[in-house]
This record gives sequence, structure tokens and C-alpha cells, in this order.
Amino acid sequence: MTLRISTSMMYDRGTSQLGTLQSNMIKTQMQLSTGRRVLTPSDDPVASARALEVTQSLEINEQYKTNRQTALSSLAQVDSVLDTVGDLLDDVKDTVLYAGNPALSIADRETLAVNLEARLTDLMGQANTADGTGGYVFAGYKTNTLPFARTATGATYYGDQGERELQVGSGRKMSISASGSQIFESNLTGNGTFLTKPHVPDPADPTDVPNAGTGIISPGTVSNSAQLTGHNYSITFAKDATTGTMQYSVTDDTLGTEVVPLTDYKAGQPIAFDGVTFDIKGEPADTDKFTLEPSKNQSVFETIQNVINALRTAGTGPTAGAKLTNALNEANQNIQQASDNVLSVRASVGAREKELDYLDTSGSEMSIQYKSQVADLIEVDPIEAASRFAQQTSSLQAAQQTFKMATGLSLFNYLN
Repeated sequence: MTLRISTSMMYDRGTSQLGTLQSNMIKTQMQLSTGRRVLTPSDDPVASARALEVTQSLEINEQYKTNRQTALSSLAQVDSVLDTVGDLLDDVKDTVLYAGNPALSIADRETLAVNLEARLTDLMGQANTADGTGGYVFAGYKTNTLPFARTATGATYYGDQGERELQVGSGRKMSISASGSQIFESNLTGNGTFLTKPHVPDPADPTDVPNAGTGIISPGTVSNSAQLTGHNYSITFAKDATTGTMQYSVTDDTLGTEVVPLTDYKAGQPIAFDGVTFDIKGEPADTDKFTLEPSKNQSVFETIQNVINALRTAGTGPTAGAKLTNALNEANQNIQQASDNVLSVRASVGAREKELDYLDTSGSEMSIQYKSQVADLIEVDPIEAASRFAQQTSSLQAAQQTFKMATGLSLFNYLN
């Protein structure tokens, strides 16, 4: 049987073969120029799908990196402000300590009061620090609300308790702020467990008068935490009508029971009951009263304003001096608590900044892994592709020459 090949078939077969070879060469050329083995999903559907998943993970990881940079910037600003606040509170504490100098005149105390007013203004400015994006650092979620406004008793907080958060890792959402309430208002009074101070008269009761003696009560300490009750107590002084000896008794005002019966008073002698210990020095007068109450939160602005008021209303004489000393002792404790609170918040901020460093290191390693996976899935081996391109070029050239020679054959070439 004789196979007959028509001229059109020869041209069709040759053209098709040349087209295929040229198409393969162009594809290899594109792989070399793009560095990608998979140019379209149809080249390798499985690898394309997997590469898409890994690429999305890589992009999410890069977004976490951006979030961490934002978080670090926010935390750095908070830390900077808290550093300044700490310095201001140290300055206030030094002023309060100096104000206890009995040699100071009324004019000297007024100078100290003016100085404390300036520090209070500075502190208010730090509390109302802007975040650089039109909001306020310590306003909580109410970023567009001015957090603090000055009042006659200190300041009022108009923010909320919220702390803004950012997703900084696949399983980590981090707070990048601190509420003004947490820093400036959540400061325990006294020694952090209880507060001792002179009795504050009830303005509505004309028989309720302030202390007339020179008694000064100490901050006190916790001697046995298991015995603490969290109750309010009053320490009342009375002069024995027969001997003239000054005595005191302690009453649990919460229960209305006497916990320490009348006892002779000795200046500086420890007074202990229900897990607390403190002392009173000086010479309390008959009916003088001191109180002990559980510590509560108090705004640092209120604490400083109370000191300013105490300095400006302090009179002269032993009784006025004792009143001022008690006020300064209470303020000193409260300011120390505020300073400790600022340090605690700074420690928390520092811990988060350190965690961001670790997350950055981990994130960088994950990015390298993701990029390596993508490369293994869709990128081309340049050496193999270059070798293949050279081979395909030679094959195409040979095919072109063969096609040219084949199409040039004719019977007329053999006729004389």
C-alpha cells in the first residue's frame, strides 16, 4: 500500500510542529524573564492553589509586622509620657517633704503652693497628651475626647476604661494604650491597705469639731494580713477626770463595737488591733479623734490639690502645725502610691515592648519560610530553564531548516 502525502498536509504538519516548538521556547523564555515556573494556574493547578494559600499567609504576616510597628510606636509614646509623669511626681514629693519644715513662713508655703500648681498644670498637660493622629493617648476608646478637665478639687476624667488593641500576631492581640483612669485615678490612698488620718468634722454637725491637740498619726503597717477586716475605725482620746491622764479607745465603726478599751496614751507607743499597727505622737487633746479606713482609689490631681489647699489654709501655732503635718504625711503616702502605680504601668508597657521584639523575630523567620515555600512551588530553576531554552532554540532552528528543505522538494527539479 502506498502512502500519499499531499502538499497541504506537509505544510500543515510542518507549520503545526514549528508552532509547538516556538510556543514551548516562548514559554521557557517567559519563565526565565519572570523567574516563575508556573505562569498560569493551568501549568500546575496544585502548586498554584498551594502557592496562593502561602502567599496569603505571607501577606497576613506582613500586616502583623505593620501592626507591631504601630503598636511599638504607641507604646513608646505612652512610656515617654509616663517617664515625664514619674519625674513630675518625684518633684511634687520633694516639695511636699520640704513643706513639712516647721521654719517655713506663710509666704514660703504660698510659694510652694504656687510651685505645686505649676506641677499640677504640667501633669494635666501630660494626661491630655495627643497621639499625633487627632486623638488623645489616655482617653481610652474615646480617643476624640479630651480626657481630663481641671476642677476645684483636682480634675474630672471624661475618657473611659478601654485600652485600644491591635492584632500583632496570629494568636496575640495586644493593648497599645493605657486609660487615664488607670494611671491618674486608680491610686490607692494611705499605705495601699489602709489610711490613717485625723477625723474630718461633719459640716452639718456644729458639735463635730476638728482636733485641738498636736497629735500626729503615722501611716501604719499591716502586722497580720489574716486578721484584716476592711472595716472603718475611730481612735478617740479622752482625759481621765480623776488622774488627768490622757487615754484613748478604738471603736470598729462598721460593727459599732469597741476593739481597744480605754488605754493610757504614751506618745509613739504602737497601737495594734485587727492586723494593723500604727502610732500617734504629740499631745492629742480631749475629744480629739483619728480614723483608720480601707484604702480607696484617689485621683493624683485631687491629692496634689489637697496639698495646695492645706498649704494655703495652714495657720500658725502648734495645733495648725500638727494639722499641716498630718495632711502632708497623708499626701506623701498618696503620692508614693501614685508613683508606684506609674512604675507598675511602665513595667507593663516595657514588657509589651519586649514581647513585640520577640514577635518581630518570629515574624521575620515566618516570612522567610513562606517565601521559601512559594519559591519551591512556583519559581523556576534558572539553570535548568536556560539549558532547556538552548535546547528548544536548537530544535526550532533544525525544524525550520528541515521544513524549508522539505517544502523545496518538487518533481520539476528532476526534469530536463
